Amino acid sequence: MFNALVDYWYYTGDDQYNEITAQAMRHQIGEFSAFMPTNQSKTLGNDDQAFWGMAAMSAAENKMPDLPEDEGPSWLTLAQATFNTQAVRWNTDACGGGLKWQIFQFNNGYTYRNTISNGCFFNLGARLYKYTGNETYAEHASKTWDWEQSVGLMTNESHFYDGTDDRTNCSSLNKIQWTYNAGVHMSGAAAMWNAVSLPYSSVLP
Repeated sequence: MFNALVDYWYYTGDDQYNEITAQAMRHQIGEFSAFMPTNQSKTLGNDDQAFWGMAAMSAAENKMPDLPEDEGPSWLTLAQATFNTQAVRWNTDACGGGLKWQIFQFNNGYTYRNTISNGCFFNLGARLYKYTGNETYAEHASKTWDWEQSVGLMTNESHFYDGTDDRTNCSSLNKIQWTYNAGVHMSGAAAMWNAVSLPYSSVLP
């Protein structure tokens, strides 16, 4: 919702919601400045964290005024911290890679590797690459896209399935389809296309 309000401000110039948007995002920052507040640890998945990180990325891309220095890092720093905490969770114990749905082992769904968590990680990596030009982000984004294709979470016909389970080495798929899975991949793919197809100076923020 707050990502939508950032976009609303950018496209309309109406800043009446900016204060509550900044307040909500500041409240969610958490101890690691990566949108991981301890009061959410029993329900916090990689996708949940990434939604806040993508909202911060939108705020950075759209030049929404940063929080005061004594209230939190810049929007870009928050997006980068979100990405960095997720990058170290890339798990090769099964399935050849991928992010698990849940961050903490004590939560139900820890063995599930879902498309939205990986898709958000791809999206954030692609957009950070476009914004900063740092090739490390592109490498992570490309790796995630390729991994999702390799296990069948996305198909050549642009079907995006819900997820798979690492207890079966991701050998079977939950083929429920949600539009947000397609959406985060389309947005990330557009960012990657812009970053690699246009002169870097033309895509600088």
